[in-house]
Amino acid sequence: MRKQDLGFDYHRYHRLLLEADDEGKRLALIELLIEEKARDRLAAQRASDRATMTAHTIATVLKNGRH
Repeated sequence: MRKQDLGFDYHRYHRLLLEADDEGKRLALIELLIEEKARDRLAAQRASDRATMTAHTIATVLKNGRH
């Protein structure tokens, strides 16, 4: 079994699943999982973009320092 993601709150989701005793609660749980996954992906994309911009800035500074 792989390690749990740091952002994945297993105990919270497990509790919500146990409480989802009707169709409405199950659908709400599914929607929550989808929303949170989308938020996690957006955060990961933003972090990647920041890292790319930082690397580009460092490369530009180093390139300009050689002249």
